[in-house]
Amino acid sequence: MNQYHVKLRCIRRGASSTTLALLGLLRSRHRAPNSPAKTLPRRTALPLPVPASAPPSRAFPLRLSPPLSSPPSRVSIRRRLLRLRPRSAPHSPPIMSSSEVVIPNPESLEKKKGSMRNGGRSKLQVIADFDGTLTRYWYNGSRGQSSHGLLQQGNPEYDAKREALFEYYHPLEISPTIPIEEKTKLMEEWWEKTHGLLIEGGLTYDAIKKSVTEATISFRDGVVELFEFLEERDIPVLVFSAGLADIIEEVFRQKLHRSFKNIKVVSNRMVFDENGRLVAFKGKTIHVLNKNEHALDMAAPVHDKFGDLNGSNDDTTLVKKRTNVILLGDHIGDLGMSDGVNFENRIAVGFLNSNVEKSLKDYCNTFDVVYLNDASMWGVVELVSELCPLDD
Repeated sequence: MNQYHVKLRCIRRGASSTTLALLGLLRSRHRAPNSPAKTLPRRTALPLPVPASAPPSRAFPLRLSPPLSSPPSRVSIRRRLLRLRPRSAPHSPPIMSSSEVVIPNPESLEKKKGSMRNGGRSKLQVIADFDGTLTRYWYNGSRGQSSHGLLQQGNPEYDAKREALFEYYHPLEISPTIPIEEKTKLMEEWWEKTHGLLIEGGLTYDAIKKSVTEATISFRDGVVELFEFLEERDIPVLVFSAGLADIIEEVFRQKLHRSFKNIKVVSNRMVFDENGRLVAFKGKTIHVLNKNEHALDMAAPVHDKFGDLNGSNDDTTLVKKRTNVILLGDHIGDLGMSDGVNFENRIAVGFLNSNVEKSLKDYCNTFDVVYLNDASMWGVVELVSELCPLDD
């Protein structure tokens, strides 16, 4: 079986972009001397079948590039990985689209990108939702857990009580008929009751660590590379969540196995006693309708220990001076995360993970770029590389 057939088999089995890139490099470096290259033409696209158990995002035409003629550098590998992303099909409509990405207004997007490039990386920041945005919507063919949903309190009675609150309040959260003022009060009520149950039920930090270890949650492909790229260029990342900061930080520690000095979490933060038992929550409650940059007093860096709020005011001031924003979210309401920023330019990237046909129009009216069906983060990596060139 030649290298091309190995690559094709890997594609059909859902191999990652990194695996495909490495196969291409092996093919170029181990070809016999003077043997002709057996490659497809550069612009040939293959419509690939999708395994029945795979998430819908597996189905897209993939363009194969010819092999490299010399050992690659780190930069060329990154560029090669970016070229593995799908591109628009020929004869596409005015809305640039493929089975993975939709750009409702290409001219507007290019204008924003030009302005943000001119502003330089010192004016750039990234604001990201956590659940369903940084994390995958699907996990091994099933719905992945959220940072709130993965928590097992270690007390079945209180786990059941929190589940009952979810069953009552979640329909109210997504109801289109409840006025925003009334819904805001309901969300505050839901969060306060849930936090009360966590304290009353004796939640411990050990239970949080155990819950994350056993959770079906993972980051999207390309998230680590995005964080590394931004960290190298001192571009801050604010992770907003209506969940629990301590759980999110534990997910970072266990799933990424490292910390990033430029990432801060804006979420509900717990207070534990000397025995690791939850006794209170810090500051105001952050829920789904108020998670915006007005809540920056809750921000803390992601480090190996608990986030320390002391001395974070200077960082907050610097962040607010960064007026070019890349916003990442999976709900239309996530655009409110940048309400505390007097931004000059904002590129809003939406991840539409499910109900694509019903929701695509609304997402296109809201976001500058829409990624469909639990897509990877590689498109955002390419975006930030355009805004912050390698020679910048």
